[in-house]
Amino acid sequence: MVRWIGIGLVVLVAGIAAIALSGGSTAAACGAGAERRVLPEWARTGFSEEEPRIAHVIGRNGELAAILFADPLVAPARRDGPANKILWVAKRTPPPGPLRLTAEQGGRTEERTVENGPGPSGVDLPAGCWRVKARWPGGQDELDLTYVAR
Repeated sequence: MVRWIGIGLVVLVAGIAAIALSGGSTAAACGAGAERRVLPEWARTGFSEEEPRIAHVIGRNGELAAILFADPLVAPARRDGPANKILWVAKRTPPPGPLRLTAEQGGRTEERTVENGPGPSGVDLPAGCWRVKARWPGGQDELDLTYVAR
């Protein structure tokens, strides 16, 4: 019980810090966060369960899913545990090419590239809520990812 309260406080403090850094409200700092419901049908390829439940974020346009194999994503990244692994799944199979990510938080910008993406990746960002603009051959979308300070 004490552990869960501690984890809850860490998440709360990270959220407040992200709001303060972004200079906005909770809606401006981060969207609804990761869902822990059944994946959309188009994002289930490769899963053995018929209706897999795993943490994920769907892009605002519904064109991209970020399936989180680390829940929560943490900063700095773990060295002795699960990495910040994200499986990026496009709704429509794209032609070959990189997935380019531009993450913004307040006035700060971080760039990441997933070669041969969308696909599996390890995307590490500093703690906080990040608005991520994703571009890949034949598509683009935008979503929010939260990294919890550890």
